[in-house]
Amino acid sequence: MIHNLPVKSIQHDGLTIEGYSRAAVQTYWRVPELKLGFDLGAQPWSFMGTPNWFVSHAHMDHLVALPVYVARRRMMKMDPPTIYMPGHIVEPMQRVLRLLSRLDRGRLPCELAPLAPGDEVNLSRELVVTVSATTHTVPSLGFVVWERRRKLKPELAELSGDRIRDLRLSGVDVTNEVRIPLVAYLGDSAPAGLDACPAMYQAKVLIVEMTFVAPRHRKDRIHKFGHIHLDDLVERRDRFANERIIAAHFSTRYHARQIEQFVHQALPDLLDGRMTLWI
Repeated sequence: MIHNLPVKSIQHDGLTIEGYSRAAVQTYWRVPELKLGFDLGAQPWSFMGTPNWFVSHAHMDHLVALPVYVARRRMMKMDPPTIYMPGHIVEPMQRVLRLLSRLDRGRLPCELAPLAPGDEVNLSRELVVTVSATTHTVPSLGFVVWERRRKLKPELAELSGDRIRDLRLSGVDVTNEVRIPLVAYLGDSAPAGLDACPAMYQAKVLIVEMTFVAPRHRKDRIHKFGHIHLDDLVERRDRFANERIIAAHFSTRYHARQIEQFVHQALPDLLDGRMTLWI
């Protein structure tokens, strides 16, 4: 295997979250069990087999590796991928791909699918991705991946198995859909984007940006540029029902020891041990 980019990995309840994120450098995440990834700021060779990607916004540290990913899949004779992204960047990205294809003299086959807040993407019978607006310096999106299950309607719980079977055979829908939020990805956003999507706080795993951690950095200025400060998460600690919280996208102003120092001062328990610092 070729290891050409940094990749960290963590497992939780049957899901593997892997990738790397550093503000203004590169951001890329994937969940191989769900066959999807978030953002294409770079493309580790090992991520090439993931067929579905959700791009949060058009800043280059989240998007620039899209052509490389598509070209690699074509070279390896894989099916064209589907890349979901904010609707307004689909046509410009198609033009970029056409120009790069002309320069490279090779095809770049892929489907660029437009998204808007409120959209839902049905990946399979069991998985659906919902889309929310986040708050950044350019239009941006956040994503929640849900597991869908069918459960017997409560009003039918007292019926016998034979009666339920007969109702089903007669065309009556005897179940309701139940959704379980598995993974939430905020992308780049001020706290308003997190607060606007309550499912972010409920997902089993939350990937959240925490670009700034030093007390000297003013929250009002940070919010203006569409980012989150450590203090914003401290203020919201009682809202996080997540089983695992991955804090990432730290500013290059800090080195690893500084990040750990500031975070442990403000959150010595790391949200009851649920927070992982992606340094």
